[in-house]
Amino acid sequence: MDEFELIRQYFTRASTDTDVRVGIGDDGAVLRPAVGRDLVTVVDTLVEGVHFPANLGASDIAWRAVAVNLSDVAAMGGRPRWMTLALTLKNTDRRWLGEFSDGLFAAANEHNVSLVGGDTTRGQQVVISIQITADVEPDRALTRSGASAGDLIYVSGTPGDAAAGLELLQSNALTTDDARSLADRFCRPSARVRLAQAIAPLASAAIDVSDGLYADAQKLLQASGVGGQLEVNALPLSAALQATFDTARAREFALGGGDDYELCFTLPAENESRLNNIASQQNVSLTRIGNVTAGDDFVCTESGERFEYRDSGYRHFNEAEKSET
Repeated sequence: MDEFELIRQYFTRASTDTDVRVGIGDDGAVLRPAVGRDLVTVVDTLVEGVHFPANLGASDIAWRAVAVNLSDVAAMGGRPRWMTLALTLKNTDRRWLGEFSDGLFAAANEHNVSLVGGDTTRGQQVVISIQITADVEPDRALTRSGASAGDLIYVSGTPGDAAAGLELLQSNALTTDDARSLADRFCRPSARVRLAQAIAPLASAAIDVSDGLYADAQKLLQASGVGGQLEVNALPLSAALQATFDTARAREFALGGGDDYELCFTLPAENESRLNNIASQQNVSLTRIGNVTAGDDFVCTESGERFEYRDSGYRHFNEAEKSET
């Protein structure tokens, strides 16, 4: 099976999106953007052994590859529209490809995203690069740089679950329902696209939690030129995380674990009362975990007292870091 047969068999699907004027099968895609909307483009690369274990199921790998990009779109308050896929494979395993394409389209279809092009090649390890094009109302994109002193810091969902799930996967410790639930959070993260669109009119800044809550919140604050305080007692720890690990370890996962793809965002205090309805409508928990301060110091507290914590999050090419898997 050559690359053209591979594309035809596994990645060519009929699209009902009339704004895709030319899709897969030509030298490039021709797309018709919506009138009066700004475009947002994001791209992420996932490398076998770095971003996912080599033995992870193909369907889960594909789902994650789409979800991490959808999460970046969500952090900008965007509406995802189209994606391209660059796929490097060690071989053309038909079963693997079938499962991969099923996971890819399942994740994309959840948000009406059309695959409009890409490339396939042979290499020494599986590498997946996905680019998503989204749109947003003019000058309404959320960024990391809009937070002000006095704003509140919120997080969606329950951070820490995915990192805990990865550790359990790697140690082959999926012996309880709680452990399997945590592993599912790593394998099938939920990008908060609809939630982000709902909070966009209220929020002042946002970032998705990919490298760890503390590290990503710090990136947001630094981009905004402000400081902050994070209360560790306010961290929303899931029941599964608390049942599987002690409090200290659960906090470590929540503060430093990546791959949750939850939203960390700030908003003026006067907008806080409107969040409860959004959380209920979106069926997602939203938890206030701190506040934005003047200056540039970002500290953790426990019941108001300083809690020593430092974590820069995962960084590629940092010699002190180990691979994520």
